[in-house]
Amino acid sequence: PQIYAAAGQLSVSSSNSPDYVATLVSYKLNLRGPSLTVHTACSTSMVALHLACEALRNSECDMALCGGVSLELPVAWGYTHAEGGIMSPTGHCRAFDASSDGTLWGSGGGMVVLKRLSEALADGDDIRAVVLGNAINNDGSDKVGFSAPSVEGQAAVVAQALGLAEVDPRTVTYVEAHGTGTALGDPIEVAALSSVFGRDTTDTGWCGLGSVKTNIGHLGPAAGMAGLIKTVLALRHGLIPPSLHFEHPHPKIDFDSGPFYVNATLSRWESPDGPRRAGVSSFGIGGTNAHVILEQAPEPSDRSGPRRPVELVQLSARTDTALAASTRRLAGHLAGHTEHTAGHAADRSPDHPADSRADDRADLADVAFTLRHGRAAFTHRGALVARDAADAATGLEDSRRWVTGTAEGAPPRVAFLFSGQGAQYAGMGAGLYATEPVFADAVDECAEICADLLDRDLRELLVIGEPDGVPGQADADRELARTVHTQPALFTVEYALTRLWRSWGIEPAAAVGHSIGEYVAATVAGVFTPADALRLVAARGALMQGMPPGAMLAVQAEESRVRAELPAELAVATVNGPRTCVVAGPTAAVASFAAALAERGVGSKKLRTSHAFHSPMMEPILGEFRDRVADVPRSAPTLPFLSNVTGQWITEAEATDPSYWARHLRDAVRFGDCVATLLAEGPWSMVEVGPGRSLSGLVRMQLPKGSVAPLPSLPGPTDRSADLATMYAAAGRLWVAGAPVDVDGAVPRGRRVSLPTYPYERRYHWVEPVSASLDAEPEAPGAAPVEDWFAVPVWRQAAAVAPGPGPERCLVLGDGPRATGLVARLRAAGAEVTVVRSGERFGRD
Repeated sequence: PQIYAAAGQLSVSSSNSPDYVATLVSYKLNLRGPSLTVHTACSTSMVALHLACEALRNSECDMALCGGVSLELPVAWGYTHAEGGIMSPTGHCRAFDASSDGTLWGSGGGMVVLKRLSEALADGDDIRAVVLGNAINNDGSDKVGFSAPSVEGQAAVVAQALGLAEVDPRTVTYVEAHGTGTALGDPIEVAALSSVFGRDTTDTGWCGLGSVKTNIGHLGPAAGMAGLIKTVLALRHGLIPPSLHFEHPHPKIDFDSGPFYVNATLSRWESPDGPRRAGVSSFGIGGTNAHVILEQAPEPSDRSGPRRPVELVQLSARTDTALAASTRRLAGHLAGHTEHTAGHAADRSPDHPADSRADDRADLADVAFTLRHGRAAFTHRGALVARDAADAATGLEDSRRWVTGTAEGAPPRVAFLFSGQGAQYAGMGAGLYATEPVFADAVDECAEICADLLDRDLRELLVIGEPDGVPGQADADRELARTVHTQPALFTVEYALTRLWRSWGIEPAAAVGHSIGEYVAATVAGVFTPADALRLVAARGALMQGMPPGAMLAVQAEESRVRAELPAELAVATVNGPRTCVVAGPTAAVASFAAALAERGVGSKKLRTSHAFHSPMMEPILGEFRDRVADVPRSAPTLPFLSNVTGQWITEAEATDPSYWARHLRDAVRFGDCVATLLAEGPWSMVEVGPGRSLSGLVRMQLPKGSVAPLPSLPGPTDRSADLATMYAAAGRLWVAGAPVDVDGAVPRGRRVSLPTYPYERRYHWVEPVSASLDAEPEAPGAAPVEDWFAVPVWRQAAAVAPGPGPERCLVLGDGPRATGLVARLRAAGAEVTVVRSGERFGRD
C-alpha cells in the first residue's frame, strides 16, 4: 500500500505490466523507431524478429533491439501432468524421439541487435549472422482445433521465407525446429518441413534437425529467440550442438525417406559449396507461425588502414570501483586470448574445429576500436598505450602505465603551444606520416606548396631513410640545420599535428607560439591561409639564412640582470621565464659573454642555431620582409593567441599589421610573459604541438605545484618513445581529463569484437510486504471505505472494517492461519461467513 500511495497506480503499473516493456525501454534509451510488445503465444519473439526486420527494410529505424523473455514464477513451482496434455510426465523434452512424451516449461530470455547488412559492414560491427528471409502467417481454421498445429500453415510459412531469401532449400543444411517433443506437434512439423525441403530432390538425410528445448525447456514466448541464438552461434562457430535425448526416431516420422536427420551429437558444420545456411521455426498455440532463413556472416573487410605500432585503450565507468572491476575483466580477457592464441594450433582437432574469428578478438586494434565506439564514456576513466594484447594485459595492471582520473564538469580548455627553432630534428613526425593519413596529407600539402620555394622536398628531411634515394639521418640533420629548411619544416610538422589533433576532436581554446611557432598559431587562428603562411615562413627563413652568421646563448639569470651586464654588441633575444633568457649577437661576442658569465658563476649554454635571431643582426631584412607580409591577405584572428612581442593577447590590429610581423622577427620573444598571461586565465590543459618538450620545461617554471605539465605531441630526438605512442599518451590523458578525444577521427579503423560487459554494481530495491498482525488493534471504523482499496489483500480490507458495521455476508477462500483468524473476527462482528477450503469448488450461489 505504501508503494501505491507514494508512486501511484500508473507508475507501478507501467513499471510492471508486460504492455509497457518495449515502450519503457524506448523511453529509457531514447529510441525513436517502432516500439512494440507482441503477443502470439509461443511464436512471440520470432514474430517480433519478423516485425523488426520489416521495420529495417522499410527504413522505419536504422537499428532494432528484438527479444523475448519468459519467467515461470514462483521459481521451481512444478506442474501437474495431465494425460493427453503437452507437459512431459518425465520432466524431459525428447524432440523427435520414439519416447517423446511432451515438453516442459523453462525460464529465460534473449535479445539480438538487428541492422541492415550494408551499414553493419560499413560500421565495422561484429556481425554474427545474416537474416536472408523471414515470414509469418496463421493456420486459420483448417485444423483439428484451436491449439493444434497445421501442416499446411507451417509449410506455407517455411516456403515463403525461403522464397523471400531467394535460396535453394538444398543449400540450407540445418533447421532449428520448434520441436516441443509432443506426440502431435513433432510429426506435423517434420511433415511440413519435408514437404518444402524435399519438393525438388530425392536425396535423403542431408539437413540436420534439432531443438534447443531439449536443453533448456520450452521458454514459451521467448522460445523462438532461444532457438535463433543457438543457431546463430552454430553458424558462427561451424559446429551444430546436439539435440538431446534422441535415441530412436518417432514412429510417425519418416526420416529414412526425407531430407532430415536429427543431429544428436556435436558435429562439424561443413558447407563446401557456399556459406552455411539454416532455418529457424517458431509456432504458437492459436496458429501464428514464423520462420527465418539465416546465413553465416560474411568475412569482415579490412578496415585497419596502415598498421599502427601501438593502440590507445580507453575504459570508463560510473564509479571508481566499477572502473577497477572493468580493468580487471579486460586484463583477464586479453591475457586469456593471448594464451588461447599461443596454444590455438595445438588444440585444434577434427572433432573441435576452431572458431575462425577467435584470434581476431585478440587483435588490440579491434579491442581499442570497440572500447571507443561500442561503449559510452562515463566520468571515471582510464587510458593505456600498448603494443598488442599481451602488452595491454600487463599494462592494465601497472599503475605507472595505466593512467586514471575523473572527468567532472565541463571538458577542459586546451591551449596549443607551438615550438620554435631549435626543437627540430631529422625524421620528426616520420612515424605519424606512416600511420596517420590526416598527418600525412597535411605534410604532403605543405611539401607541395614549398616545392617551388625550397631547393629540396621537405619530406626528404621529415621521412628519412636510405631506400629510393631518400637521404639518411646524417644528411638530413645537416640540411635541417639550415634556417632556410628549419622554419618551413617546423611549420609543416606543427601544422600537420594541429590538423591531426583537430581530426581527433581536440579544438584549442587558445594558442601561443615560440618565434616561428607564432606563425602556426596565426594560421590556426585564420590570420593567414596555410599556403600564404608557408610562403612567408620560407621567405623569412631564406632572408635570415642570408644574414651574417651569429650565435645565441641561454643564460640562467633574470632579464634585468642580464640586460645590465650585456655588452653593446649583444641583445636579449628571448625571455623564456623567470631566471632564463637568451642573448644573441656576433659569435665572438657571445663566446666572450659566456666566459664572463662562467667567471661570475652564472650558468649558460650555447644553442644550436646558425644565426643571431631576434637581434639587431636581423634589421637589414625587416623592410623586405614587411613588404612580403603586406603582399598576402590577412584576416582578424578567430582564435585567441598570445603575442611574442608584447606577452599579451594579440589584437586584431597587431595580427593584421605587416609591421607587427617585421617587429616579431627582430624583437625579443617574450614567451615567459605569454605563459604568465595564459596561466592567469587558467586552468588549462596544455599540449606542446611540435617536436619534443622544449616548451614544457619553460612552462613548468611558472606552473603551480601539482599542476600537469604540457603534454608532448612528439618525442624529442633522444626519447625512446615512438611518435604515435607519444601522441596517444597525450590523447589518453586529455580523454581521462574529460576532453572529447576520438583517435580514429573521421575514418574509423577497426571493427567491433566481443569484450567483457559493464560490471554493474547491482543494488536491489525489493519491496517488502506489509506484515500486519491479525491480533493487532484494528484501525478506526470507516478509516478507509472498501471501494478505495486497490490491490490490497481482502483479509486486510475486512480487518479494517470488521469492528464497525461490517459486511453481513462474507465468502472466505482458503483455510490457512490467516483465514482462520479472519473468520473468527468476522463472526465475532456478527457476519455470516462461508468458508471454501483449498481444493473445493463453489458456484455462483
